[in-house]
Formats: sequence, C-alpha cells, structure tokens
Amino acid sequence: MAPRPFSIEVPDAVLVDLRERLGRTRWPEPIDGSGWTYGADVAYLRGLCEYWRAGYDWRHWEARLNEPPGFLCEVDGVDLHFWHVRGAGPDPTPLLLLHGWPGSQFEFLELVGPLADLAAHGGDPADAFDVVVPALPGFGFGGAPREGGWGISRIAAAFDTLMTRELGYPRYGAQGGDWGGMVAAKLAATYPERVAGIHVNFLPVPPPPDPEPEDADALEALRRWGSTGNAYHRLQRTRPDMVTIAQSDSPAGLAAWIVEKFRRWSDCDGDVERAFSRDTLLTNLMFYWAPGSTASAARIYYEDAHDPDGVARRPRVEVPVAYAAFPHEIVRPPRRWVEPHYAIARWTEMPRGGHFAALEQPELLLEDVRAHFRALR
Repeated sequence: MAPRPFSIEVPDAVLVDLRERLGRTRWPEPIDGSGWTYGADVAYLRGLCEYWRAGYDWRHWEARLNEPPGFLCEVDGVDLHFWHVRGAGPDPTPLLLLHGWPGSQFEFLELVGPLADLAAHGGDPADAFDVVVPALPGFGFGGAPREGGWGISRIAAAFDTLMTRELGYPRYGAQGGDWGGMVAAKLAATYPERVAGIHVNFLPVPPPPDPEPEDADALEALRRWGSTGNAYHRLQRTRPDMVTIAQSDSPAGLAAWIVEKFRRWSDCDGDVERAFSRDTLLTNLMFYWAPGSTASAARIYYEDAHDPDGVARRPRVEVPVAYAAFPHEIVRPPRRWVEPHYAIARWTEMPRGGHFAALEQPELLLEDVRAHFRALR
C-alpha cells in the first residue's frame, strides 16, 4: 500500500487521563538515602512525574515531531510510521535511521535537518541524505503486529520493502543503535546487493572461544552486565507481559522502568539530567504511553528469542561497516571480537557519550555518519 501522510495527534482525553493517573500514583516508601540502589530513585521519579503532570507541554513537542513529513505505509499487515525528508544536494544517499528500546524516533529528530540539508547546517551538499526514520513495528505511533513472529528477520524484510518497493530506492544505507543496530546488520547481511553500508553505535557480539589476556576487561564488563544489568532483558525475552500490563496502567511505573535505563546507560555520571533534559525524557516516554505501545514494543525481545534467523544466527556482515564506539555504551567488545562478524571499514573511538548517542552526542555521531558514507559514495 502506498505511503499516506500522517501526523501525530494525541486526543485531549489521553492527556487528561495521563494527568489523572499521575496524580493518583501510589508511591512506595523508599529506604532512606538509597537513591538508585534498588533500581529506581523514588524521590527523583516523583519529581519527574509531577513535572509530567503539571509542567510538561506535550502539544509543543507534538508540533515539533510533526515538522518532518510523516507517513504511514502498510507493509506485511502493519502500518509503518516514518519520517521521510528528501536531501538538498546533487545526489542524496538514502539513509535509514533505526532506533531501539527503550528509545524512539524522537532520538533522531535533531539529526534529520543536518543530514538532509547540509548546506543549511554548514556542510557540503554533496554529503546530503534522503533521510527515512521509521518506528520499529509495535513502537510509537505506527501500527502494532497482531500476531507473533515479528523478530528482526521480519522487521528487516519490512524495512527493505519500505525502502525499495514503496519508496523506490534500489540502494540505501542504514544507521542504528540498540535494536536499530541489529536490524541494520540484518539488512546488510540479508540484502547486500541493496545495502551500500551501515553505521552502528552498538555491536553485541559473543567473546571468542579462545580469549586472550588482553580480553580480561571486556570479559569482566560482559560478566558484570550479565549478573547485575540485564534483568530487564531476561524478563522481556521470556515473560514480557508480566510487567507491560503494569506499565500500560501506570505512567509512573513506565517512567521508572525506562528512565532507569537512560541513567544507567548514558554518560551522565549518575545524574540523568546531565545527559537529558526532563522534556527529552518525557517526550521519549510519550512514544510509549500515548499510543499504548509499551507491550508491543517490549515484545521485540521475545520475538527475537524465537526468531530462527535472529540476532545470534545471522551470517557475517560483508558490506562496509562503521562502528562509533562511545565510552559509556552498555558493552564495548574489542575489535578482534567484532571482525569475525562484521566487515569493519571504520572504527571510531569516541571521547564521550553512551548508549543513546543521537541524543547525547549528536554532533559526534553526525560527523562519523557523514564520513563513513562519504567514503562509500
């Protein structure tokens, strides 16, 4: 089905209900001085949720989110929501920007202009991109799958169909972090004749069967994440709706689940608002709360676990791959772990930043993306 124009328009009744639910939140009694020790800082979340209830202006952000031309396009039975901005240059490269969980399209809002219209942002128009920013199926304001089986294989197939059949691009690139990076890799491995190259800022690869002494730090980081940092992953991979029912009912519960990840995974030195404003945190949360996509988004973990051709089972990516290694990423594999799985053409050690690179360090990410695809032109 051909793409059709679409704008985000949250009904007033949804906003009224949100404020009422926030006002009725039954907060637990925290341990004195515990902060984030038990997973969520109750005092911080209470303040953030009070701002969400009484100070946050969704209509301002809704208008901002509707500035890039938005569309819906039905592919494989699901309405894909995406922004599509044509590049201002002699031969723009089509580029997919792919988010993950617990992120959203919002991560890329400020990157669209600098990628599409470089002349207006101090760059060379020859580096321009046709920018396509889709929501992952089941995330945000697009459609949600009504059946199982939407692992990254099916997601990648849907995005390839969107780019080639619906938007008419015979060849394109992709950039992503978190699940977006994994979908980009799946696209590159499955459709190398159409994917010119990918840029990723998240590379989950297993350790080699023959670790060397210099791998000790990376192995310890992986062990530490496995023992103290991935409870959410295990739960959403096995029993996601044990928590998504609660998060779909309580905006405060949703905020606690997601904001903790923004704090833990970012370069913020323990203070989440050093990396993200309250408006940034809440606008991202609205992509889950307003359309009711909390459950359909979290299920991507379950679907990948049951995808026979999922993350752990795809072939090596042979198209040119750029990796932006941000120092506060969840895990940072050494290059020798990565090269059996990815054809690395560019490896950039970034001076700062974490998992949400497009929000935390947009300029660093932008320059690395431009440089990688400039070399492929």
